Amino acid sequence: MNEGLIPRRYAKALYEVAVERGQAERLYVLMTSMEHQFEAAPALATTLSNPFVGDADKIALLLTAAGASDSDSIFADFLRLLAENKRLDFAPGISRAYTLLYRQERDIYRVHVVSAAPLADDQEKRLKSFIEGHLNGASMEYTSSVDPGLIGGFVVNVDNERLDASVRQQLQQMRQQLIQ
Repeated sequence: MNEGLIPRRYAKALYEVAVERGQAERLYVLMTSMEHQFEAAPALATTLSNPFVGDADKIALLLTAAGASDSDSIFADFLRLLAENKRLDFAPGISRAYTLLYRQERDIYRVHVVSAAPLADDQEKRLKSFIEGHLNGASMEYTSSVDPGLIGGFVVNVDNERLDASVRQQLQQMRQQLIQ
């Protein structure tokens, strides 16, 4: 069976329930947090597939990883449903599928800018404005980082699109032209 299909189905069902109950945004925050935890600590996913770790411990671990509170009953109930159906090990895929579905439904793009040096506030503001214009009214989740290896310039990643305006990229292109 396609491993992507099961997480997407659970994510869609959770999203529909969350929308009905007005909790879609809160679940997005929880799923995003959980997704970041899976990326930061790959052992978390290994723990979920360990048959010697009890379901109650796995649920507690996921609640903590997501930063859930006592008022997040939809999320806790969802994790219990996953445990009943022996699907807790699909939690990483479900969190990715939920965040993707939420962003698609809300027309939100993930934007990450990597620059060779920290951008000045006015530069970052102009860059954000340029990106917003490119998104045609959609909203964005903006993050940035610094990579001195770019030598100069910046790289903008908007979901699966990439604009590479770095000196490193320009040097690589020149090198390729010289080789040809």
